[in-house]
Amino acid sequence: MTSPEAIDLTRSFATFEEHWRPKIVARMNGQDIRLVKTQGVFPWHRHLEAEEMFLVFRGQFRVEFRDQVVELSAGQMLVVPRGVEHRTASDEEAEVLIFESSDVVNTGDAEVSVFTAPSGVRIQT
Repeated sequence: MTSPEAIDLTRSFATFEEHWRPKIVARMNGQDIRLVKTQGVFPWHRHLEAEEMFLVFRGQFRVEFRDQVVELSAGQMLVVPRGVEHRTASDEEAEVLIFESSDVVNTGDAEVSVFTAPSGVRIQT
């Protein structure tokens, strides 16, 4: 067994600059904990087989649904139920943790695009 180590999220976020390309910072129980920097608007999509949790670390972030918009600030989180169409956005850069199953593609059922992150990319902590 490897010895547990603290993860410095500020330092981990500082290791990359690109937006909308989540990086795995840890794994647990078949779930990835992914870090993502956001700015602008992500495409509409859904995850048919998995919930998705967003926890804002820094900045302002929103999750848009067809019938409502949920605004989140640092320290706030939201779980998107499986199968619910949504998109995410931030006017200024935000830093967000995403908790989801390891096999989930970040763009869900949307077409592969520049927003589709390569799978399995990890941050060295």
